[in-house]
Amino acid sequence: MKTFKFVLLILLLPLLAYSTAHKFYVSVTQVEYIKEKQTVQIISRIFIDDFEELIRQRYDEGITLDTSKEEIQIDFYIERYLQEKIKIKINDSIQTLVFIGKEYEDDIIYCYLEIKNISVIKSFEITNQILFDLYDEQQNIVRTKINSKNKSFILISQNDMGVLNFN
Repeated sequence: MKTFKFVLLILLLPLLAYSTAHKFYVSVTQVEYIKEKQTVQIISRIFIDDFEELIRQRYDEGITLDTSKEEIQIDFYIERYLQEKIKIKINDSIQTLVFIGKEYEDDIIYCYLEIKNISVIKSFEITNQILFDLYDEQQNIVRTKINSKNKSFILISQNDMGVLNFN
């Protein structure tokens, strides 16, 4: 009888584990300062299904993020949203993010942004509120490489800003 219960438990455990699985809500934004080019390059990686849900709720219920649909409207919505939700100050000056483009890889959308004409960085501040308006559990990981120093932040809706000083 003990053997039967053990075998039954082994067979049912995977089913129970998958039925109570919790989805993680996370994005990763990588920021790198390229001194030679005087640019700050930003790559945000976001799960396509989460981002699509957000764009549908905010802008257009019929939108689909997918590689076969390279619509100008999709880029417009992505650029608009990212410029609202990612704010960067360099040397206490608010910067303009330039949307370069996007690409899809598996279930991730890569969004490319850039800040031009940055000759020196003495201080860096980032606010990243991506998907906070959709998911309370959302976490935004920010990884920076500025002035040959690597730093990471985990930003949540209650603490959505990271600051670095280079003196």
